[in-house]
Amino acid sequence: MHVGLIGAGMMGHGMAVNLLRHGHRVSVIAHRNREPVEDLVARGASEARSLEEIAKAEAILLCLTTSNVVEETISGLRPHLRAGQVLMDAGTSAPEVTRRLARELKLLDVGYADIPLTGGPEQAEQGKLGVLCGASEEIFARISPLLSCFASTVRHFGPPGSGHTAKVISNYLVTGMVALVAEAFNAAHRAQVDWKDLYEVMLNGSGNSGVLRKMVEPALKGDFDGYRFTLANAAKDISYYAELAEGLGCRSRLTDSVADIFTQAVQTGHGGRNVSHLLDPAIDDVT
Repeated sequence: MHVGLIGAGMMGHGMAVNLLRHGHRVSVIAHRNREPVEDLVARGASEARSLEEIAKAEAILLCLTTSNVVEETISGLRPHLRAGQVLMDAGTSAPEVTRRLARELKLLDVGYADIPLTGGPEQAEQGKLGVLCGASEEIFARISPLLSCFASTVRHFGPPGSGHTAKVISNYLVTGMVALVAEAFNAAHRAQVDWKDLYEVMLNGSGNSGVLRKMVEPALKGDFDGYRFTLANAAKDISYYAELAEGLGCRSRLTDSVADIFTQAVQTGHGGRNVSHLLDPAIDDVT
């Protein structure tokens, strides 16, 4: 199948690599970072010079940052789309926006699926991501072979928007754990509790988690980039969850407390840093 990729960043690059490995044709459009685009071209992808060229693909994979960027990109694609195509949003977007876009594209007989991911750049390169898919039964059946190229676990949660609903709930859990790890280890720093000893003991208890290991183990060596997910993205994702929880009637003080940590990080100029920088004593003011 011919797949057009918009967003060859840390995740999109790995996904495209695996699509190429499975024999799919991939077209990629320029990204602000040329390196992943040039690497994909070296591996057999073609570089598109415009959205019109990307729209020649049968399926279009969007790996973008926010719902607003997704909307703007689809607006640019819309004049060039044709019946029978499928668009797939692999980012974390607001579920209500996803549902609206799916309704609008259905009028053009263009399929739409939300396919947000679990896992990071390493899993993307290895083809071991998780996919939380929202799509019609027919579209899910069509795109499943593509998803299996870069994901080891694929689950269909229901119609468009369902995948993003599940994803923002999942990300709320993760961002909450990030906030707790940061606060606990900052408290340990102030109490002069040895981080290494505390971490090693916690690995044997219920506090052991992927978040704990990604954040703390590299930090013990002075590397605060162990968890490769930006504070700005975390703030964006929890804002989507807060909107969802508000609509469901389950927004709580905990929701707002976690959101405040990431919002403050962005407001104090740290949005471009990875979330594990919340452990960095140099930005204690954030927590």
